[in-house]
Amino acid sequence: MNKVATEYHSLWNGICLELQKVISREAIEKWFYPIELIGIENDILILKAPDPIYQYWIEENYLPQVIGASSRILGKNLKVSFYHDQKQKGVIEKSSKQPFQEEKSVIESKGLNLKFSFENFVVGPNCEFAAAASKAVAESPAKAYNPLFLYGKVGLGKTHLMQAIGNYILKKNKRILLQYVTSEQFTNEFIEAIQKGNLVQFRKKYRQIDVLLIDDIQFLAGKERSQEEFFHTFNCLFDGSKQIVLSGDEAPSALQNLEKRLISRFEWGLTAEILPPGIEVRLAILKNKLKNYSISLEEKILEFIAERIKTNVRQLEGALNRLCAYISIHKREIVSLEEVESLLKDLISIQPSKTITIEMIQKMVCEAYDIRYSDMVSKRRISSIAFPRMVAMYLARKLTNFSLSQIGESFGGRDHGTVLHAQRTISEKMAQDPDLMQLIKKITERLTSSQ
Repeated sequence: MNKVATEYHSLWNGICLELQKVISREAIEKWFYPIELIGIENDILILKAPDPIYQYWIEENYLPQVIGASSRILGKNLKVSFYHDQKQKGVIEKSSKQPFQEEKSVIESKGLNLKFSFENFVVGPNCEFAAAASKAVAESPAKAYNPLFLYGKVGLGKTHLMQAIGNYILKKNKRILLQYVTSEQFTNEFIEAIQKGNLVQFRKKYRQIDVLLIDDIQFLAGKERSQEEFFHTFNCLFDGSKQIVLSGDEAPSALQNLEKRLISRFEWGLTAEILPPGIEVRLAILKNKLKNYSISLEEKILEFIAERIKTNVRQLEGALNRLCAYISIHKREIVSLEEVESLLKDLISIQPSKTITIEMIQKMVCEAYDIRYSDMVSKRRISSIAFPRMVAMYLARKLTNFSLSQIGESFGGRDHGTVLHAQRTISEKMAQDPDLMQLIKKITERLTSSQ
């Protein structure tokens, strides 16, 4: 152990002693002694946990006490973060003297988190195409698909795949100029560059790199100057045959309040949708995640969680984290379904809801507009049928997990572009027509309440 590490070790022991004033010695020995203090940077205490359970349990139950004890020992207000937390990547890249820095600085300074890889991404029918496209881009940047646009609802793995691309590329060549950033971070950096007169440096950073990965592009909506800046950045990189990877919560043509010239560029390459995982994939995700813990769970427990949390992988993993922490702290080997249900009651549906089908939506919209179901799914395009059909497509997109192609097929064999057009048209008309908004709200309430 070098001198710096020894000092941090002694300091952490002092903090643990201070914590004994407010936390039991048993809890200190169980949850705090295995933790390492590996750095202090910009008044942030950087901790390293032996596994995710420790981080989860401390953040959920003891974070105020840790902050208070650390601040009293060091005589100043501090924050606490765990080094593998993505929020801390900016701090880590500056800390060249920290023990872990030499190994991880290249990856972390690019905005990446090492835990995201292709190896630990569970591939199922819901994301098979997106995963294959991402791997192709990682193996041949700017030669496979450029740009690559990944889209899907929150918590389905877009960020995981984007970061896996970056990690894979840097593993092959650590000298490559690559940056992962969210659109919010891009905007904040742009604003700061304007305020400080550093636009030249900002543009050099983003326009002279080999790979740009920009997450949650929908948050550029309504930010005209940021969109203008990104438009020119995109053109510069694309014209220079540099790889661009983007993600959003909707397909490019369905994004609201973004310039059409930006949307058209997003569609130049390949778009790939990530759908909510089916029960088999959800179960596989839980089993894969469980490998990180020294805990075993009965199959029926994993199946219970997989059945109740259907649309968000992050919630799925969060439920498992909570359950493993509960088992660890109570030193239990077996838990009942009743205990699991009580522990995860805010994350799961106590009574699993029935699925809203496209046919249910179609029939309810037909009733609202007084048209026949046969017309709804026909090829007819007269306005009295076409508009209700667009309303039904809009609701199918919002209330079901079917892909664009699957929705289009249910409306007389139409393609995914027709569904996107319907979604965009109805969204725009709802903003202008309160009566339409009220009708769609009423239909939505009837569909969801009937579950």
